[in-house]
Amino acid sequence: QVQLVESGGGLVQAGGSLRLSCAASGCTFSNYAMGWSRQAPGKEREFVAAISRRNGNTFYADSVKGRFTISRDNAKNTVYLQMNSLKPEDTAVYYCAARLSPTAAYIATMSSGYSYWGQGTQVTVSS
Repeated sequence: QVQLVESGGGLVQAGGSLRLSCAASGCTFSNYAMGWSRQAPGKEREFVAAISRRNGNTFYADSVKGRFTISRDNAKNTVYLQMNSLKPEDTAVYYCAARLSPTAAYIATMSSGYSYWGQGTQVTVSS
């Protein structure tokens, strides 16, 4: 059973940075494509970033492109989301997601493409 545990959320001022981490267990991490989505109160879940099981391919939603960076360390079974230049509209619960990847370069760019989800970590950006 794949388990995902997010950490690194918190309260930050606008313009600040946070790095989220997601530790995976119960799987061969390097076989999984990974992603991050977020959900703000009263809004639909938004998929924000994805990375292939090898570090070659990434995807970003337009709303975070140029500010967020997704990366992974297969030796540590961990995926990261570096968030810079944070804005109040980035306030949300951030969820880590995983799916078994058919190829080394495959990425899933929608939440519906993922099979496993973490419990989420709250990010709050104050103005």
